[in-house]
Amino acid sequence: MNWYEYGKLLPLRILEEIRFWKEQEKEHTIIILALVPDLEPAYVKLLGEWQAAFASTGAAANRLLKQLLPGTHPPDPYILRAFEDLVNTASTQSREFIRQLYALLEQSAAILAAPPAKTAILHFIRESEYFLGVLDTLGKSGIMRDAEGESLSSLIQAEIANAGGAAGKLRSSENSGIAGAKGSSSPPPGQPAGSTPSIPPGMDADSTSPGSASDVTAHTPVQARPVPIGGHTLPPLPYAYNALEPYIDEKTMRIHHDKHHQSYVDGLNTAEKKLAESRKRNNFELVKHWERELAFNGAGHYLHTIFWTIMNPHGGGKPSGNLAEQIKRDFGSYEAFKNHFTEAANKVEGGGWAMLVWSPRAHRLEILQAEKHQNLSQMDIVPLLPLDVWEHAYYLKHQNERKKYIEDWWNVVYWPAVAERYEAARKLLWPPY
Repeated sequence: MNWYEYGKLLPLRILEEIRFWKEQEKEHTIIILALVPDLEPAYVKLLGEWQAAFASTGAAANRLLKQLLPGTHPPDPYILRAFEDLVNTASTQSREFIRQLYALLEQSAAILAAPPAKTAILHFIRESEYFLGVLDTLGKSGIMRDAEGESLSSLIQAEIANAGGAAGKLRSSENSGIAGAKGSSSPPPGQPAGSTPSIPPGMDADSTSPGSASDVTAHTPVQARPVPIGGHTLPPLPYAYNALEPYIDEKTMRIHHDKHHQSYVDGLNTAEKKLAESRKRNNFELVKHWERELAFNGAGHYLHTIFWTIMNPHGGGKPSGNLAEQIKRDFGSYEAFKNHFTEAANKVEGGGWAMLVWSPRAHRLEILQAEKHQNLSQMDIVPLLPLDVWEHAYYLKHQNERKKYIEDWWNVVYWPAVAERYEAARKLLWPPY
């Protein structure tokens, strides 16, 4: 195959390869289990963990494809980071899978007694090695960067601008994705001696935060693209549903994102359409109801859209750069800020939010509470770091221990994303009063 023919569409080609090969590797685990029905229980569990990891990574590739392919606007910075993280994860994952397949060949008595299984596993190893060769070839500097040495982010942004017409040839209906992303599986417990992975199936052994606040760079300004009345949509998660474990569990993330956030999107769209209908008919008998629905669901949708992006499996730690300096200036220290924020979140009455915000009027950061999504907050502010403390955000794992949920949440706060919002927000200054 001539990889060069894709030119600036190459990152999309890479995502298609990841999506396809992770599906293949998932099927390989299923075939091994079918070929060796008496496989030792510990190895059965290990292969089950790999199935979940491959499904999750393949879905991440599929989701990023869907986000990149419309080509209507430059991708958000977190999408560019997610792409680079996913390539690294897919490669690391396959290398570890190969290592563990060799361990199975050496240590499983059931496989040693089944020659067809040994042959199949050796074939699967070669398949994964081929995939690594594909990623390596596509990742060569001369291919991943153009002749002028564009950065990967620039390459993707230029590609997206031209992707609309060529998107059709890159779509593959057979290779529909699975659902998830990086950090998909923790190390399988109780693995056989000698086969314990040196890293979890879904994580890079040397994974660290892909950037600090000081790494944040300016990106192409968002051009005006008004959402049609009643046309709001649910944004996809920028990571796997289980990527934030053990701090926030997969089931909660699925319900929270797919059910609760979707309900706010639906409610917002309904309210907008009803108010448009009221204007058309000049009938405002129910305006109080629909304005309340507009505020509740709109605030819920917008805050959740921020909420997903300020968490990340690479989160935790402390902010740096300008944001860290501003926090110290406005709160005295990071520790004082964190204590204040934690207590504000813990003491929200009922369902609601705690938020670190930028005040263009006061020219400083503030910590606010919001009951429901919109009550008791201020208008003239820009949310930077919202924490959802509605029970649906934590009850399955933490039950009524909201404070424990808040403590866990600090481990997934993604300060580079918060810093991006801060860098944009701090340019907004009103005359102070």
